[in-house]
Amino acid sequence: MDKKDLIILKNALPSRPDIMGREKYFNAAVLIPLIFFKDEYYFLFEKRAKRIRQGGEISFPGGKFEPKEDSSCLEAALRETEEEIGISKDKIEIIGRLDTFVSPRGIIIESFVGELHVNSLDDFQIDKNEVAKIFTLPVTWFENNPPAQYQVVVEMKPYYINENGEKIETLPIDKLGLPPIYNNCWPSVCYDVYVFKHHIYTIWGITARFIVELLSTIREDYI
Repeated sequence: MDKKDLIILKNALPSRPDIMGREKYFNAAVLIPLIFFKDEYYFLFEKRAKRIRQGGEISFPGGKFEPKEDSSCLEAALRETEEEIGISKDKIEIIGRLDTFVSPRGIIIESFVGELHVNSLDDFQIDKNEVAKIFTLPVTWFENNPPAQYQVVVEMKPYYINENGEKIETLPIDKLGLPPIYNNCWPSVCYDVYVFKHHIYTIWGITARFIVELLSTIREDYI
């Protein structure tokens, strides 16, 4: 590396740093919809259709970022929202976004907060192939009922056990001459899981995390 290479490096470094290796992750975008009814704001939720992945669970509209269709993650969130619940982007006022979420499973989600300018739930045309139903809950309910907090353990190890009970090395520690300690599970990490127990619905996981992050932005002492 010489002075010329240093100039090339300087010019190539990102002006706005992103997530390293983003292209290797599953990238998704979500809209956190707010509706103003009866002098207060409500969250709009979807209950996923049973036939799709994570069927029956509660979520916000959103899905995978498609590079061939979407010019940005915001466009992905708006497209998915229109596909799933039939609300066009001209009825959505984006008021901001939350921080980028990176899950231990290798999922990156960009989330956008938007106010839906609709008169009632009759304005929606849901895609029954993806969405079983939509419903709203007042934001104040979540403010007054903080979530229960649990944890799952995330492990890293250089092998896995296949369906035949055989140990398959994915990183040959001994062959590479790496420290023997890495033959075992590496130090585990506890990952927080939030659960809101409404008398009708259970809202948890990433959806609950977005709610926590949003309300923590309004109230520093939320949880």
